[in-house]
Amino acid sequence: MHRMKELYAIQDRHIRYAVTKAFFDLRMIEGSSVLEHGVMMLSLVEKLKDPQADLEKEMHVDVILQSLPPSFGQFIINYNMNGLEKSLYQLINMLVQYEATIEKSGTSGRGINF
Repeated sequence: MHRMKELYAIQDRHIRYAVTKAFFDLRMIEGSSVLEHGVMMLSLVEKLKDPQADLEKEMHVDVILQSLPPSFGQFIINYNMNGLEKSLYQLINMLVQYEATIEKSGTSGRGINF
């Protein structure tokens, strides 16, 4: 029985490692959909909700913001400067709205506030 627990612990660790690696390595490609990127990030967050692998919400937000391309630079500055604390779903919604504003204005995101 002890051997079985060890085997499952090794498997859990391997899965946790793979998911955290994917989470920290995922980067949005400039011009791709922030909604699709956000959904992918949220699915990885859900997989990390295992109590043994749980990251704090602030860490999730930081990693999501760090995964964005340079065109979201102004959004990131505003988000951090305003001390916003939103749920991950609210953050993704804000990013989708910001992306639409960038596309509508034809800018690279500079000078756009939310």
